[in-house]
Amino acid sequence: MRRTVFNEDHEAFRETIRDFIAAEVVPVYDEWLAAGQAPRDFYRKLGELGVFGIEVPEEFGGAGETSFKFQAVITEECARAGVSFGGSGVHTGLCLPYLLAYCDDEQRKRWLPDFVSGDMMTAIAMTEPGTGSDLAGMKTTAKLSEDGTHYVLNGAKTFITGGVHADRVIVCARTAPATPEDRRAGISLLVVDTKSEGYAVGRKLEKLGLKTSDTAELSFTDVKVPVEDLLGEEGKGFSYLGQNLPQERLAIAVGAYAQASAAIGFAKAYVQDRTVFGQSVASFQNTKFVLADCKAEVDAAQAVVDRALDAHDAGELTAADAASAKLFCTDVAARVIDKCLQLHGGYGYMLEYPIARLYADNRVNRIYGGTSEVMRSIIAKSMGL
Repeated sequence: MRRTVFNEDHEAFRETIRDFIAAEVVPVYDEWLAAGQAPRDFYRKLGELGVFGIEVPEEFGGAGETSFKFQAVITEECARAGVSFGGSGVHTGLCLPYLLAYCDDEQRKRWLPDFVSGDMMTAIAMTEPGTGSDLAGMKTTAKLSEDGTHYVLNGAKTFITGGVHADRVIVCARTAPATPEDRRAGISLLVVDTKSEGYAVGRKLEKLGLKTSDTAELSFTDVKVPVEDLLGEEGKGFSYLGQNLPQERLAIAVGAYAQASAAIGFAKAYVQDRTVFGQSVASFQNTKFVLADCKAEVDAAQAVVDRALDAHDAGELTAADAASAKLFCTDVAARVIDKCLQLHGGYGYMLEYPIARLYADNRVNRIYGGTSEVMRSIIAKSMGL
């Protein structure tokens, strides 16, 4: 079936991204994997290409687009090539929506031009050791100084993607204690300069997959954060976080669909080339049936993703819609990638093959952005259950 979710501008952008990946990423990707992160200068190349400024207003150096579909194109093309852009997805997919929505005029002028160029990379620090998905249970505090000029930040965060390279981190912290009526009260967002005294990057965490994204532990010891770096209103942080979750979950759904589609491509190429018992693996009925099943599932995931992308661009994607898309697409990807790895036989277990890396990268889709169990709870609640 003809795909209609993308227009001519999206497809022209796709060709640009595909050429960029072939020239700038594929030849050096093994070096990134060995280093455990993409190099810092690569992000400036993405800035020069215009990737970071797609949704940023033109007055700050961006393109002023409002469609999330350009980010979906990047996700699909990275999966197709078996690569990633490191931690930069957090920069544009998670951090930018907060900056666009809650920065005041002075902050926009101060931060957005460097955001677009890649001279200022960002990350967001929500999760803490021991709290996991329970953001209301966070212990990190930011106390306003007596003279009212700055906050004093103390605490620790973990699983912070982009945390090694980040120049500014949106830190979720308690500026006031929770109340008996509302555990979520008193949380604020601070855009913290990583060069601040008392700010420290701990371990760069070794993950099962996503090897080229730098994921770190962070700690804050009496870090002074100017009040001018408060994002939005004090105490409104938890509600801000909830408003961006549908897009975050849509992005994960798109990534899962793209990974599953790429897995079929990798498997098809492998079984057509691989010979056993005097004939290609592709000629066996089992191979044909497995790949046919995979394609049917991926076709369904594509339909879900495309409908969600249209709904998001129209401002109609609900929290339950996004949860449903994430749950379905991540489950499909898990099944499809596992079957495609199986078709590779022993070589599917070798990390030199993209299907093995894809298998490891895919596993986190059912965990981050809200676990599959949380998605089921959201969907059930929307059903009145």
